[in-house]
Amino acid sequence: MELVQPAIGLVFWMTVSFLLVLVILKKFAWKPILNSLKEREDSIKEALSEARHAREEVALLKVKNKEIIKEVQEERDIILKEARDTKVGIVTEAKERAKEEADRMLKAAREDIQNEKNAALTEIKNQVASLSIEIAEKILKTELSEDRKQKAVIDNLIDEIKLN
Repeated sequence: MELVQPAIGLVFWMTVSFLLVLVILKKFAWKPILNSLKEREDSIKEALSEARHAREEVALLKVKNKEIIKEVQEERDIILKEARDTKVGIVTEAKERAKEEADRMLKAAREDIQNEKNAALTEIKNQVASLSIEIAEKILKTELSEDRKQKAVIDNLIDEIKLN
């Protein structure tokens, strides 16, 4: 088997063509291709840098959000404590007012009862006195219906007055 041997002229013209294509490519194509590759590389580096920066910002925002949530929870706890304290104060004050009002009403009721009791006792005393006078009057009328008995009663009273 025989190998194909290229002719020297063919090799020369292929080399010249290759070098010519190489020079044309270098002059017109390599710079724009390398520039576009460089631009692409720079844009990728910039995008990676922006992504890293964005990731850092997100992490910082997460920390700030946690701090804000913690502050809000603390404020909420303070507000709830103040509300509980206010509620306890209002309930205590209402209880005290109710107790004072009940004591005042009880005192007024006791005074009314005492006044009514005193009025009733006075009325009973007046009735007893009136009844006593009526009974004494009737007894005296029956006892002193005779002149002799009247004179004896008067003499007894005079003797008592003299002794005193």
